[in-house]
Amino acid sequence: MDRWTNFSRHFTHLKSGKPPSDPTLLLTAVLADGINIGLSKMAEACPDANYAKLSWLAAWQIRDETYTKALAELVNAQHQQLLSKVWGEGNTSSSDGQRYRAGGRGEPAGQLNLKYGTDPSVMVYTHISDRYAPFHSRVINATARDATYVLDGLLYHESDIRIEEHYTDTAGFTDHVFGLCHLLGFHFAHRIRDLADKKLYLPDRDSEYSALASLIGGTLQKKHLLAQWDEVLRLATSIRKGTVTASLMLRKLGSYPRQNGLALALREVGRIERTLFVLQWLQDPELRRRVHVGLNKGEARNALARAVFFNRLSEMRDRGFENQNHRASGLNLVVAAIILWNTVYLERALELLRKKGEPIREDLIRHLSPLGWEHINLTGDYVWNLSKHVIQGHLRPLRNP
Repeated sequence: MDRWTNFSRHFTHLKSGKPPSDPTLLLTAVLADGINIGLSKMAEACPDANYAKLSWLAAWQIRDETYTKALAELVNAQHQQLLSKVWGEGNTSSSDGQRYRAGGRGEPAGQLNLKYGTDPSVMVYTHISDRYAPFHSRVINATARDATYVLDGLLYHESDIRIEEHYTDTAGFTDHVFGLCHLLGFHFAHRIRDLADKKLYLPDRDSEYSALASLIGGTLQKKHLLAQWDEVLRLATSIRKGTVTASLMLRKLGSYPRQNGLALALREVGRIERTLFVLQWLQDPELRRRVHVGLNKGEARNALARAVFFNRLSEMRDRGFENQNHRASGLNLVVAAIILWNTVYLERALELLRKKGEPIREDLIRHLSPLGWEHINLTGDYVWNLSKHVIQGHLRPLRNP
């Protein structure tokens, strides 16, 4: 993957800004994060590395921002493949949280969420595009609501993806999220569970919709919106420009007392958008299909991530948030590399089948997925011996079943 994209150049030295002098050693350190083996065990499993070199490189060249830029390189490359265009337009995405048990020295740093049992855990929240590219991932508090972090992934990735529509499950929405997504130019859609509990809000008391009487929850408080409209726009502009992060403001707005004017005004914007969305959900089966398909892609990506993150019983054993985030970023980078690899080789396999005259139904190609891992050997020694054929940029020969 690095020979295709040169993503390793983004892991620059903290002081000099130079790319790594030994890309192979850098990839070894990244792989140690991604498969959750740690530097000391990786030094034992990789004949060309030792702990001192890996530790020095990790301290000086592996950071959140270098992971973000390297991930963007892989995501952009995957989105440019012809096969990936069959899976979607590249402008929709979904996000979901994945829980990892906190173990060892990291157990005190985990949080208890009774929804997932009595073990302390860490949550990794990931955004994935409709073309299967996981373009953003970060560690969040296991007790936090997913909705708080929806906008972070849409706003703060560095890939060329431009998302227009985003999907989450039921835990991924609040009225504030609906409101901010609209103000920032995203169409937000979540999977609706218990439709009867999703109340609609009317513009005034005189409105009558007898067919929807059971879903009516009240009327909009337009006075709050009119009084605070300038502040609402100022908030959206500050988030868009990066003056404050979306997750920080959503946490603050969610904790404000009920009488806070800005929180109430943004809630009303969200109620308008949520009402329109529920009505669209009821009338548009294609929207419901898109949401389910998008979320299924995220869940399938989580299965691949779980398989890759197999060492240490798949537990997060890092005590500090920074190290936990590096672990999650390394995992997502390895997953993105696998997805790019699979996309390229699936496309190559289809080309060969067509050349042989094999009948291929074009309508079935979109059901292929680059999330398989049965062909990848995740265990054993990690040796970077590449054939001259591969070093020159050629693809490996395909297996002939």
